[in-house]
Amino acid sequence: MSGHARNEDKPAIDTGRAVLIAGPTASGKSALALRLAEQAGGVVINADSMQVYRDLRVITARPTEADEARVPHRLYGHRDAAINCSVGSWLDDAAAALAEARANRWLPVIIGGTGLYFKALLRGLSNVPPVPAEVREAVRARLARDGIEVLHAELARRDPDAGARLKPRDQARVARALEVIEATGRPLADWHGEGLPPLLSPAHVTAVFLAPDRAELYRRIDQRFAAMLKQGAREEVRALAARGLDPMLPAMKAHGVPVLIRHLRGEATLEEAQMVGAADTRHYAKRQFTWFRHQLPEFRWVRPEEAWDAIAA
Repeated sequence: MSGHARNEDKPAIDTGRAVLIAGPTASGKSALALRLAEQAGGVVINADSMQVYRDLRVITARPTEADEARVPHRLYGHRDAAINCSVGSWLDDAAAALAEARANRWLPVIIGGTGLYFKALLRGLSNVPPVPAEVREAVRARLARDGIEVLHAELARRDPDAGARLKPRDQARVARALEVIEATGRPLADWHGEGLPPLLSPAHVTAVFLAPDRAELYRRIDQRFAAMLKQGAREEVRALAARGLDPMLPAMKAHGVPVLIRHLRGEATLEEAQMVGAADTRHYAKRQFTWFRHQLPEFRWVRPEEAWDAIAA
């Protein structure tokens, strides 16, 4: 049971509205969302591309079971690590979560750090058809056999725009672009403009980006990664590695996962793994600042301690 009041006791919610809380990892988004959902009669909807995987509770700092029991939470740990949860898949899941929220007159409180999820939510998404598993597996097998340079050269020949735009080291996007051509006979750019409409209007949302002091944020990231190891992150990654999944899958590239796998193989000490995992997370936080600043000007930047008043206003 959640801590929600009965329907007749809940405040009236404008069913067209939503609150969006974005920000870098470890900026305090979850605590803010939980407080808001409790007070406003809301549901917390995840917009973090790694927290969707059920295999990764500790290493991705998903809400605890106790927090999830206080108010409804959606799209946390609902996907298996063997699945590539694309932006389109998440958008389908988010549409269902928003429909449930409106039916129950819950305020949707959508939180996360994955900019592409928020961009799709507010701007829509190109309607690329699903790529059959056999096509994806064939492209990945060629990548492993022939190397990224060969696949990038093929992409440049078959889709010159994508070949020029994507760097050879960007294995995931090069493979994705080739998969779309193989599956549909059309380059990715052809599908742009034939997209899915946005689920929310920027005019009807309150959108904030939590922007803590950088030095304080990086200190919190380092502390949190150390805490994750004490809470069982290494054992969680050991169980994930034992599944023998494709290392190209998103869950296998979550911050801290690759270096902890190397540690479990004896290729890095635990101290080295902690140092690399925290550093990777700090670099990701820096990219989150840059991405949101340039891509989503709809978000109002606030210091975490000012966020509650900004949302209430």
